[in-house]
Amino acid sequence: MKHALLALFSAILVVSCATPTREQSLVDRAVTAMGGTERLAAIKTIAFKGSAKYWEPEQSDVPGGDMRFANESTFSGMTDVGSRASRIDWVRNFAYPAPRTFTFSEITTPEAGYVIGVDSNGRNAQNLKASPPAHAMSGHRLATSQRELLRGGSAALMLAMQRAGDKVQPAGDINGQPAASFGSFVVAFDPATGLPSRVRTLDYDNIWGDVTYDVVFSDWRDVGGARIAMGRKYELNGRPVVDVNFSDLQFNTPIDTARLQIPAEVRSTASKPAMRNVPHQWVIRRQFIGTYLDSDNPSYDTGASQGLRLQEVAPGVHQVQGGTHNSLVVEMSDHLIVMDAPVSDAQSLWLVGQTRARFPGKPIRALVLTHHHMDHAGGLRGILAEGGMLVVGQGAGAHFRRVLSAPMTRNPDLPARSFHMTPILEVPESHVMSDSAGRQVIVYVMDNPHAKGMLMGWVPHAKLGFVTDIWTPGPPLPAKPNPGLAAVVNTVKRAGLEPERFAGGHGAVADYQTLVKLVGQ
Repeated sequence: MKHALLALFSAILVVSCATPTREQSLVDRAVTAMGGTERLAAIKTIAFKGSAKYWEPEQSDVPGGDMRFANESTFSGMTDVGSRASRIDWVRNFAYPAPRTFTFSEITTPEAGYVIGVDSNGRNAQNLKASPPAHAMSGHRLATSQRELLRGGSAALMLAMQRAGDKVQPAGDINGQPAASFGSFVVAFDPATGLPSRVRTLDYDNIWGDVTYDVVFSDWRDVGGARIAMGRKYELNGRPVVDVNFSDLQFNTPIDTARLQIPAEVRSTASKPAMRNVPHQWVIRRQFIGTYLDSDNPSYDTGASQGLRLQEVAPGVHQVQGGTHNSLVVEMSDHLIVMDAPVSDAQSLWLVGQTRARFPGKPIRALVLTHHHMDHAGGLRGILAEGGMLVVGQGAGAHFRRVLSAPMTRNPDLPARSFHMTPILEVPESHVMSDSAGRQVIVYVMDNPHAKGMLMGWVPHAKLGFVTDIWTPGPPLPAKPNPGLAAVVNTVKRAGLEPERFAGGHGAVADYQTLVKLVGQ
């Protein structure tokens, strides 16, 4: 009897171990609905064509307003499944921040990535030196590209989940649909068809903190006996930001694998995929508007710059230089005022460390944001963690109140904390900040073509102004004035100022009279 009970318990244990979990069953059903394991595993090459549209929510005209249409693209490409190498040839027609077309190719492999051509205004040193232009992907871009290729490759993702069933874990339903987690992905399944409907990652956005980033599949069609989604919409916190449609998709057709190769001299020194603290949203969305600097440090080109530095540009006035985006620091009698907090909290924490060493005992009491765009406001929490006030232009107060109330538990640079009690000052026309010695910093709302509620900074004792995006002091001025440059001159005239120089959120410092002469032509 004893042996019989033991055998029974053993049989029950074997059966229970062999029974798939709810999540594994969801995956198995999805694989079957897509054509079955054998059919999907038989896919050795993929050739594809399509088009895509992109919108950037944090480059809006009005703070918290409608997303800015960024670009419309066409693409064609190929994938060798065995080597996990992919190539996408792009033609991107940009509408923002200026009309232009970039034609380029991306090659992604497990160990390295490669860009052929010009894909950004923010060309890194390697791309500028190469003839024809080309460069290795940064570790951040490579890791992001690998993630997004797997996210969008529903067949490969489902097979990976089926083969590693022990790594498929429970997840909460998404929009009433059952879901399962696998690594960094949460996959939702259509209860009616069993097909994967949505693939989500939990990302961090420099403005909105904790966000969801999803691809939503649609327009399932038969391709060589497998069912594949020909439509994909990408959503950021539920807002559609990318619309992709495949016009042609073929499996197991001959491909030219030579076009998937990265030159040996590039591959030998190329970055490996970054393994931690990857700023996925920065990498993805700066490409939407064609301004991404492909670097292992988001703030500067590691192949050309020695890094950020705090440069004195006038007595008691310092500008962050050495990177793509600048701040201005003004020393007051017992505190500091900072203008702009660009890129990320990592850059802001670097700045806080510099100011503590250079101005001991003088905390940052005010952060002035010239405007709300993500590249110049993305580090606001790193500055405001010092306990200062946020100063923004007219119409931006409610937007930043929502921003600072958003959760930020995934912030790679700051521990989670609440910023919802941060004091916010909204400037209607102008605002004066002064100290006990009479030193002043004044900000003026600008009528300009770039963003509503934009502020210009003015440091009277240094006869120095500060503007972002509408003028980049330092590089040569264009042959003809434009509305942005005219907006600087008009604001100065309206305020009755007599500046000698201007510092910029981009660039360095330049004489103001050169701008006056251009605009006055």
